[in-house]
Amino acid sequence: MRVAGLVARVRGASSAAGEKGARARRASLLRRGCHPLQRRRSARAWRIAIAFSPRASGLAAAALWQRSDAPIAASLPPRSPIPPRQASESAELELVLSDAESRRRAEHKTEDGKKEKYFLFYDGETVSGRVILTLKHPNKRLEHQGIKVEFIGQIELYYDRGNHHEFVSLVKDLARPGEFTQSQTFDFEFTHVEKPYESYTGQNVKLRYFLRATISRRLNDVVKEMDIVVHTLSTYPELNSSIKMEVGIEDCLHIEFEYNKSKYHLKDVIVGKIYFLLVRIKIKHMEIDIIKRETTGTGPNVYHENDTIAKYEIMDGAPVRGESIPIRLFLAGYELTPTMRDINKKFSVRYYLNLVLIDEEERRYFKQQEIVLWRKGDIVRKSMSHQAAIASQRFEGTSSQMESRTPNQSAENNGRQ
Repeated sequence: MRVAGLVARVRGASSAAGEKGARARRASLLRRGCHPLQRRRSARAWRIAIAFSPRASGLAAAALWQRSDAPIAASLPPRSPIPPRQASESAELELVLSDAESRRRAEHKTEDGKKEKYFLFYDGETVSGRVILTLKHPNKRLEHQGIKVEFIGQIELYYDRGNHHEFVSLVKDLARPGEFTQSQTFDFEFTHVEKPYESYTGQNVKLRYFLRATISRRLNDVVKEMDIVVHTLSTYPELNSSIKMEVGIEDCLHIEFEYNKSKYHLKDVIVGKIYFLLVRIKIKHMEIDIIKRETTGTGPNVYHENDTIAKYEIMDGAPVRGESIPIRLFLAGYELTPTMRDINKKFSVRYYLNLVLIDEEERRYFKQQEIVLWRKGDIVRKSMSHQAAIASQRFEGTSSQMESRTPNQSAENNGRQ
């Protein structure tokens, strides 16, 4: 009986101590603003988070299981430290051309089809300017591994964007490795830069020229680029023969078309005629198209992309034998580029005149003829301008001599003959 009574008293004391401890824990949780049920739910949610989150540390998990009455915030893993400021946030670069105020700008189509204006350059012109380095926090030092400026001409094929094919690459070092404590300006000049090709943005390829300034750093570089546009100028071709061809369908259609020349500048006018020698099919109308054909790649990986630049209806109705249809097509209103052939062995751009005849049954008969387009610029070489002046003087001299002749002189010449 004594043993049983002792055990009962011990059990009562332990249960009383347990209830007292539980009341103390509940009071502590209430003082901290957390209900015991909420604490249990939060503890369960944190156990699930520990199971799925790799960021939860084993130390926090152990503390949660050992001390179930501890606040949940105490067992959360510490926040990751804030990353240091990027170099681009501490410094800015700006490229300014030396003749930016007076240099002409030209519109150029971008990849998304929009037109923007860029500074215009020609082959052999000098590219000069300055690089402006601005520190956003002047009191802090900017360590670098060197500053350079580059002039780059490159070709980018859209199906192979990872590889840029550079055909012009010039580099000027502006500063040696060190550190800056204040903003600075660096001058640069690329003299008589060779720019062999014209800027071009097509459906599968892009040829661009740009300036790039770089601050080399250990982690990330500060880079600034500025695109420019290059136009290639040509002189009047010495041989520019007319195009004359006869095409047709045996015993059905026989036509002859003639264009005044085969090479046109971008603001030129295409003049021609079409003669119907035999017409035994009912033609509804006739049109002439300008087609641009872009060819990219080499060997088996060649892609052709045709784009109809213009459609010009030249006849409506059925012609008869012996009919002559005139053609006059102005090129100035269309977005054209010079003909480009095998540019750096990467792509070509050619233009064709496509003559299309449509009969009453909607059958189409067409004939394509390639033409060469070239850019006629305001800048002309001195030798060429001198030759042109001599030629014009000769022409004016002969015309004035012809006008100065009187009718009596011409009669005397006829009598002598």
